[in-house]
Amino acid sequence: MAPQDKNTPPPLPEPLRVAVADSHTHLDMLPQLPLGGAPMGTVEEALAKAASVGVTTVVQVGCDLAGSRWAADTAAAHDAVHATVALHPNEAPRIVLGDPDGWSRQGAREPGGDAALDAALDAIDALAALPHVRGVGETGLDYFRTGPDGMAAQERSFRAHIEIAKRHDKALVIHDREAHDDVLRILREEGAPERTVFHCYSGDAAMAEICAEAGYFMSFAGNVTFKNAQPLRDALAVAPAELVLVETDAPFLTPAPYRGRANAPYLIPVTLRAMAEVKGLTEDALATAVAANTARAFGY
Repeated sequence: MAPQDKNTPPPLPEPLRVAVADSHTHLDMLPQLPLGGAPMGTVEEALAKAASVGVTTVVQVGCDLAGSRWAADTAAAHDAVHATVALHPNEAPRIVLGDPDGWSRQGAREPGGDAALDAALDAIDALAALPHVRGVGETGLDYFRTGPDGMAAQERSFRAHIEIAKRHDKALVIHDREAHDDVLRILREEGAPERTVFHCYSGDAAMAEICAEAGYFMSFAGNVTFKNAQPLRDALAVAPAELVLVETDAPFLTPAPYRGRANAPYLIPVTLRAMAEVKGLTEDALATAVAANTARAFGY
């Protein structure tokens, strides 16, 4: 792909015949939609573009306090949007230990300690009570970006989010990066909410069988189309159709052949068609299952 192609949005795919939901997206991170500064028209354009190819619902996911408030506000303003709210696993250590490099979009931050994390969790708890907030997430563990010094904050935050999800009877949306065993262990120890979603499922087929046994939903993103992702395709193959969701994680994980460009909800059909092939289902059959599963997972 030529470098200039990176800034060119991928073309509209052929529309789906059965409407589905993007179970995990970050509209506030799309290049044309800066957090909080976006006029609603740009959100509407993204939703209209998605709806034009059969993606009629999106779940807007919060990763920090500002993003969670934006998600809740956006869901309140748009029938096609449902919100989830949380502190991302990498956000919790930044709150507690500080973020001198300013890696997150808040910029450099001083250490706030456990009291700052508690205050942030209280704010997430209040947002989780709102009727248009359908889930608590993305939360979980990320051992890729956070080192050993941040693990205690991550785990404390994860356990708190599980409790919030259960108390408000909301879906739990899990971010699990290079932390499979510990995520599954903590879910066992705390008792998972009735509806638990592994976003951007990243485990293997053996883990998919464990998740299926527990009744956890597994949401697959555009990386299932990547050449080196055979273990993901093996997991999808054994995941029960009634527990499978599809997502963009936009603007990340753009499906092949558009990898490297910004992802958006309108590209869901590309991923769904690849998933149907892996599962040996027709596009319509998988879309019908995914649509019902997402509504069941998020209670809408």
